[in-house]
Amino acid sequence: MDETSPRFALPFILPGQAQKEHFHNEALLRIDAILSAAAESVEAEPPAEPVPGATWIVAPGATGAWSGRGDQLAVATQSGWRFIAPADGFKVWNKAAAAEWRWADGAWGAAALGGSALFIGGQKVVGERAPAVPSPSGGTIIDAEARAALDQIIVALMSHGLIE
Repeated sequence: MDETSPRFALPFILPGQAQKEHFHNEALLRIDAILSAAAESVEAEPPAEPVPGATWIVAPGATGAWSGRGDQLAVATQSGWRFIAPADGFKVWNKAAAAEWRWADGAWGAAALGGSALFIGGQKVVGERAPAVPSPSGGTIIDAEARAALDQIIVALMSHGLIE
């Protein structure tokens, strides 16, 4: 039987195990750190007096208590540091970058946005892509062709929700 969970190494309580509360509390500390994870920043050196619960992404080449823990999350607790190795798809809010970061292919990076629409303040500002607007070509009355092209651009911008 495995002693830890496969993705985040949360300790299991095993039959006949002494001090079960220790393993249970350790699992709760780790869950607390990864559930809606938020990191202060990416750092190579641990802060001198961290607040319990504060979390950092450890930079490669870290020093001190973080040495050898590059790319892991370092979580401050009352009894010292806890480290969590990310699994593919793991996301964390990087407070310093004001952006969601994602662990993929062995590296941290800004998470890509996906979806079918973008809403700001309840208003749809970007929707499904409209077909390309053809470039004006030919014609004998340039002004009429230019106006038609501008009308198509306006319709495209409206369909994307970028203008009213």
